[in-house]
Amino acid sequence: MTNAHILIVDDESHVTNALRRVLAYEGYRTSSATNGASALELVRLKAPDLVILDLMLPGNIDGLEVCRRLRETNAEIAVLMLTARATIAERVKGLETGADDYLVKPFALEELLARVKAVLRRKQPPDITRETLCFADLELDTATRQARRGQRLIDLSTTEYELLALFLRNPRIVLTRSLLMERIWGNDFEGGPNVLEVYIGHLRNKLEKQGEQRLIQTIRGTGYVLRLPGTRGQNI
Repeated sequence: MTNAHILIVDDESHVTNALRRVLAYEGYRTSSATNGASALELVRLKAPDLVILDLMLPGNIDGLEVCRRLRETNAEIAVLMLTARATIAERVKGLETGADDYLVKPFALEELLARVKAVLRRKQPPDITRETLCFADLELDTATRQARRGQRLIDLSTTEYELLALFLRNPRIVLTRSLLMERIWGNDFEGGPNVLEVYIGHLRNKLEKQGEQRLIQTIRGTGYVLRLPGTRGQNI
């Protein structure tokens, strides 16, 4: 995304300064905040395209809480979380709050740039030609990027939208885990299969919030399929 605005949220000045330099060199516009409260205020004043968000922040609003609040108010902002914690549990926790990707400190600036470009690439603008994808009582508007179950509107994050659109464009077809990972996160993503399970959980929670029947079915040992309960799917 050319000339994208990136907000860097980190209390370590040497990290912030290094990121601002390398991102500016690549043509990105940048701003920065050193704590969660100021980050949320900057987002309120002018929403960025991407937030590079450190997990450990001073004060009573850490990176997880910032991410959680961002997702409550603006599902379209992409979030790349930075963390010094390398455990799978900590990474999954970050993804569960709505982060699109994560990077473990210390990291190479080249790797960060690759992750930034990948996240922004997935954050595509709305389709010029409006399209409504439908299956059963589920609809997805490609212009607003909102889903609907009956009369209930459902807001989606960028990654949730891409994942649901892929299912809706391939109804009743069993999509393998490897195919889903490749299409949504790309071949160079190192997050592992837990990332996919986290986002399938996000989608199911949103789509079934009022007790609606499950449409995204698990195919044990293979992947997932969008189909009505009790019906069969075709493998791909």
